[in-house]
Amino acid sequence: MKKLDMIIKRCSVLSPHMEVVKDQSIGIQGNRIVIIDSEHEVETQYTATEMVDGYGKIAMPGLTDGHMHTCQHFLRGGTADEYPMVWSRILVPFESALDEDDVYASARLCATEMIKHGTTSFAESGGPLIHAAAPAYLESGMRGRLAYSIMDQGAAIPDSMKDSIENLIEKTEKLYQEYHGSGNDRIKVFFGLRQILTCSSELIKLSGERARALDTGVHIHLEEHRDEVKFCLQNFQMRPVDYLESLDLLGPNLIAAHSVLMTDHEIKKVAEKRVNAIHCPRSNLSSHGFPRTPTLLEAGASVGLGTDGAAGSNMDVFQEMKIIRSAIRAAYGIPLFDPVALPAREILRMVTQGGANAMMLGDSAGVLAPGKLADIILLNVDQSHLSPSLNYINTIVDCANGTDVSDSIIDGKLVMKNREVLVFDEEEVKAEARKHAEKVWKKAFA
Repeated sequence: MKKLDMIIKRCSVLSPHMEVVKDQSIGIQGNRIVIIDSEHEVETQYTATEMVDGYGKIAMPGLTDGHMHTCQHFLRGGTADEYPMVWSRILVPFESALDEDDVYASARLCATEMIKHGTTSFAESGGPLIHAAAPAYLESGMRGRLAYSIMDQGAAIPDSMKDSIENLIEKTEKLYQEYHGSGNDRIKVFFGLRQILTCSSELIKLSGERARALDTGVHIHLEEHRDEVKFCLQNFQMRPVDYLESLDLLGPNLIAAHSVLMTDHEIKKVAEKRVNAIHCPRSNLSSHGFPRTPTLLEAGASVGLGTDGAAGSNMDVFQEMKIIRSAIRAAYGIPLFDPVALPAREILRMVTQGGANAMMLGDSAGVLAPGKLADIILLNVDQSHLSPSLNYINTIVDCANGTDVSDSIIDGKLVMKNREVLVFDEEEVKAEARKHAEKVWKKAFA
């Protein structure tokens, strides 16, 4: 018999066709899936060093949080029920108060929460000290895309958070040299443009050029709020997507976080250029509006979901699935009488394949199949709120929560087993987080 590193036995499997196939086993060697077949076929051909019991569970691709903020993790509960501008009144003072030790502690807590909610990969949109988060994410075993949040203009931005174009590019490239490809290629470094209002045309254009030269990505907040659209129309006589196209930034290596206020013309352009649109439903619906997700998908765009960090909610991508399902039902279902404007299977594709595309892993992740990366979560459906079910695709989206994830495997390694995080001492992580959070709160808001 052939020897594998791991076998997940007796599970159901979410197939690439968005069907739940029962009585399967999954064989893993290194960081790749080798075989998915019936329990009998797998266990008569292979043995494994590590066996994971999947009975009563559905194996599915690990979820991707396509837009999050490590450096806002200690701000939980601090941005809800607040009037504009949250950015200048709360976020800027808070992020300015962080030091490297705070960011490291924040990243450890953030990784712990993501793992416990079934997220195996994430796209960090940037912070002032993101280099301090990199060691924590390496320790976590997670797959991540890290970026500095770079800015070179904006009256509301303190000088400590701005710099010259040359220094900002050099800063990102130094992070790239130190961490890009680290952790068995789990950690990559992107260029992180905060938003159009705080980044000059020269900074945007040069970031795109350097990202292409280094074969990496760019992460930007785009079409998030009306001030951004107004700024582009007044200063460039173009809407945001057209403006970024004029700077040669649009492409498959671009994460466009939020992507709410797009016109038909912009949606067509985003699809043509294969830009990765990432919606953050819980964040968007509080002030930005309903995203045009069905129109984006119909145009052929790649769409994913993100949490926008823990400041306004938590890191549970399952919750984002529920919110966007309800939001699109309200926005399209009521006025157009289209109750299937965004089916559950499309939402699952968004948080799996859509997320993999945003991570620049579209060919090697996002589905469970032989040859793909072994980023797998097990969802415990042997519970009264999940079973029995006539349609588990619908049930996963409508009823499951991140807390229903029992086990998590990232890059072929078990990082959570039976709800116990194996890569960190969770109690120690929480204790350190409380200590650092209280210090930052006093400094930022005293």
